[in-house]
Amino acid sequence: MGQAGAVNPYRIGEAAALLGVSADTMRRWVDAGRLAAERDEHGHRIIPGAELAAFARELSRQESAEGRPSSARNRFPGIVTEVKLGDVAAQVEIQAGPFRVVSLISRESAEELNLVPGAPATAVIKSTNVMVEPR
Repeated sequence: MGQAGAVNPYRIGEAAALLGVSADTMRRWVDAGRLAAERDEHGHRIIPGAELAAFARELSRQESAEGRPSSARNRFPGIVTEVKLGDVAAQVEIQAGPFRVVSLISRESAEELNLVPGAPATAVIKSTNVMVEPR
């Protein structure tokens, strides 16, 4: 299998799922030389785990540099699927890739952020709190 002693090689689809992108996007990155891939004994492209980890770190740095400054590192971009407004609080559900994130925020915040089904939003998770910000 490609590199001797390679730890955790990932096929294109597996690597794509880990980074939350499509397999086509992953193939384009490999074809463009942004990410190194090898061929296994069956001719399938594989990405060594260490290479994928380094690439994921670089992607994270690029996304952080493009966005608002924040100490929160766990960001899940997605789409609002449901909002339940109460008198004081709102329950906001976001589908972020394969993840369903539910947060309780003030009704006023939900209205100011225009969080309605179909709106893009990012769940920002810091410690035990989930913050919601529009994208």
